[in-house]
Amino acid sequence: MTSSAGPPHRADTAAISSERYHDHPMIDLKQLRENPEYFIQGAAAKNVDVDIPRLLVLDQQRRELLQEQESLRSEQKKLGKETGPMIGKLKGELKKASEANAESISRQIADLESRPAALKQQIQKLDEAISEIDPEWRAIQLKVPQPPDDDVPRGDGSEDNVEIRRWAPPGWDWDKSFEENRGFAPRTHLELVDELDLVDFPRGVKVAGSRSYVLKGDGMRLHQAILALGMQHICESHGFQPTSVPVLVREQSMVGTGFFPGGIEQTYHIDADSTPGPGQDLYLTGTGEVGLMGLHADEIVESDQFPIKYATVSTCFRREAGAAGKDTAGLYRIHQFDKVEQIIIDKADEATSRVHHQAMIGIVEELLQSLQLPYRLLQCCTGDLGTKNADMIDIECWIPGRGDEDDQGRPSGEFGETHSASRLYDFQCRRLNLRYRDEDGKTVFCHSLNNTVVASPRILIPIIEMHQQADGSIAIPEVLQPLMGHRKQISR
Repeated sequence: MTSSAGPPHRADTAAISSERYHDHPMIDLKQLRENPEYFIQGAAAKNVDVDIPRLLVLDQQRRELLQEQESLRSEQKKLGKETGPMIGKLKGELKKASEANAESISRQIADLESRPAALKQQIQKLDEAISEIDPEWRAIQLKVPQPPDDDVPRGDGSEDNVEIRRWAPPGWDWDKSFEENRGFAPRTHLELVDELDLVDFPRGVKVAGSRSYVLKGDGMRLHQAILALGMQHICESHGFQPTSVPVLVREQSMVGTGFFPGGIEQTYHIDADSTPGPGQDLYLTGTGEVGLMGLHADEIVESDQFPIKYATVSTCFRREAGAAGKDTAGLYRIHQFDKVEQIIIDKADEATSRVHHQAMIGIVEELLQSLQLPYRLLQCCTGDLGTKNADMIDIECWIPGRGDEDDQGRPSGEFGETHSASRLYDFQCRRLNLRYRDEDGKTVFCHSLNNTVVASPRILIPIIEMHQQADGSIAIPEVLQPLMGHRKQISR
């Protein structure tokens, strides 16, 4: 799931110590040099504030310094081959030389011996000049976003996203309210979980602070059931490999997957200096995508492994810094949740990536339809894509307990985001240095995609609200009943 785009992203790149571990460019610098306008327009379309002209200047300076350094190294190597025998010869002559000639020969030897040292000093000065450029050169690269695809609609934020289509189970009429469809006024999930004793918010807040909760009894059972269904659906029906991932990761995993520097303010940070013994800074992930993509960082994978398809279920953490409003109540926008995530890594081919993207969306649609949840697909506009995505489709479930309230204080219902499917081309793989060999034996950066299969407890909101009954009970969707002891409802 993603957050809506706001004002231009101005990340604090000083917090990212990328020069420690990134020895390769974070973007395609050859493409940048040949077509800078592509990246400039791409950043503008995403409301990303990044100084690409400055990057081009730094890149040119750096290339010139590297070329000069390479020239000096070649000269140094050539000199090493030539001067050794010459010095040996002169030293032999020096032993036999008269006093009159000895001084001249000694000066020749000293001159030959000093030339490599002078070249070494020049090379070292160039190293220092490159080192001065590198931090800014890398920091700007880290802020350059993946340009959106041409067929992504232009827009400033989530308000400019475009609805693609809707689906609803038989008997649901989009032109009617929940009460008109079902014959009774709906309760919100806050009311239902309280009446059925499914969630304890006060005790969650007591333990962990705001936006915390404790799932209880059938609330916890339903949570576990939907996660199990998600993993079963993605792995057994669609061939994804179930894989566990660390949720506490190093900085380079967050940078490599594109969550840093732009999303650092949303991440929980464990400072190495605050813990006993030697160590390094670590971060709690907001999605299993970070761990899954990091598994093959700095590898050249065999192309016969493609497509690499992983699925995981992991606990996720997000600070939700800056988020406010009605979504802060209940289970919609919380700090800790569990999510079934899928990723695909494949060859660098746009057409293949597009096919995978549609397949991922289809997987989620199958799942939501099996749960009998009304939903819609949204084409995200450029301003809502985020830094790393070339394209992103959101799926939003209909939630009766959201939306504007009427005179009696009852909400009118509203869509709420529950899933996001993204294609990233080589953006992440380039940063992660994840490659394969093509038919010609050339190393190429892979393409990647990711998708939310199911995130809970957010998905519990539409399940609880859409399957509520007039008597206050909740009908358990048939597909979940085997995972809930074959029970058909949740009631007091």
